[in-house]
Amino acid sequence: MSSLKQELWEWTKAIVLGLVVVMIIRIFFFTNYAVSGESMMPILQDQDKVIVSKIAYTLGEIDRLDVLVFHNDENEDYVKRVIGIPGDIITYENDQLYVNKEKVDEPFLDTHPAYVNPDENLTENFTLEGLTGNLRVPEDSYFVLGDNRRHSLDSRYFKFVKADQVVGQVVLRYWPLPNLTINFMTARPE
Repeated sequence: MSSLKQELWEWTKAIVLGLVVVMIIRIFFFTNYAVSGESMMPILQDQDKVIVSKIAYTLGEIDRLDVLVFHNDENEDYVKRVIGIPGDIITYENDQLYVNKEKVDEPFLDTHPAYVNPDENLTENFTLEGLTGNLRVPEDSYFVLGDNRRHSLDSRYFKFVKADQVVGQVVLRYWPLPNLTINFMTARPE
């Protein structure tokens, strides 16, 4: 009977240790999210499941065109693409992004369904200063846009995302399984 107790005790310790390790990983390193809405289409669809690295920006910096998750408020998180990092001057003209007066390609928009009508812009013309009153993206802030520019609540409306609002970088879409993705620079496979 004591060997049964000993085995149960060993199993209990292993299960508790496993749960602690999972909790530590989830709290400090990675977490999962379900995409809600159409603002990142066609790259991410409503109800796609993604893994977010919480340490990506601890080890490195947020880069332009990264896809990230951030807290909008206590109850809601958003998934958007970084368009401007601190110090950037942003202009959008004739569906072309300019950062610091340099043309920036956005290959993830190349197959967007809105491009079927070349007479309509996917993204309306704007300047950062015209939208926010700031010539440049402030320190510890980011300017973000959804890939589905016509249907995205993003920095054009709420201005900047502060660094302390950022949860982490989207590093993997794992569901639906046929659309497993680690590169968010090109449109999703159909």
